[in-house]
Amino acid sequence: MARQIVIPGDLVAEQALKIEHSYIDNGKTYAKVLGLLDTEKGTIVPLEGIWSPRIGDTVVGIVTGMRSTVYEVDLDFFGRSILIGSKYDRHTYKIGEVIEAEVKDVEDRKTIILTRPQSLFGGTILSVKPTKIPRVIGKANTMVQQIAAMTKSNIIVGNNGLVWMKGGDIGLATAAIRKIESEAHTQGLTEQIKMMLEKGTTNA
Repeated sequence: MARQIVIPGDLVAEQALKIEHSYIDNGKTYAKVLGLLDTEKGTIVPLEGIWSPRIGDTVVGIVTGMRSTVYEVDLDFFGRSILIGSKYDRHTYKIGEVIEAEVKDVEDRKTIILTRPQSLFGGTILSVKPTKIPRVIGKANTMVQQIAAMTKSNIIVGNNGLVWMKGGDIGLATAAIRKIESEAHTQGLTEQIKMMLEKGTTNA
């Protein structure tokens, strides 16, 4: 597989191509992030970066404020995130409560409106670089499902970079996710994680 490191402004293609994490200028395609260019697949895998919220994203957050039926939720995001309750919502969320929710709307790229909240009781939260979250999830959720099944842990991965875990071998699940985060750009990672989980050791 042909891969090369690109930095913002590097030429990706001599023609205009629709590639995520790139931009088009004068009919040519350029990288707009530091990442790995896969010339065979025509994709760019970011090595660093922040979460760019999209409608439909699953997020994990902590309720930090409340005014009437409007809740402020910390998503470890530079903007503001709110959940608007209604008379149909029988649950009152408390300060410090962890929730899973879905991004309903993004206003001016700085205010996130949440919907479909679900309380997550107990457990622990792990912070992961948002650019590595797709690798933690895997194609069709295969990676996270493998980790959950082999560690017997309940795991919910937020696109915002917060991962909630409860029960089972949390230590092993954490080690597996950290390995994915640090080696997301390497080939054969799925098999490496599988072997690590089968051995039941937190050593990489």
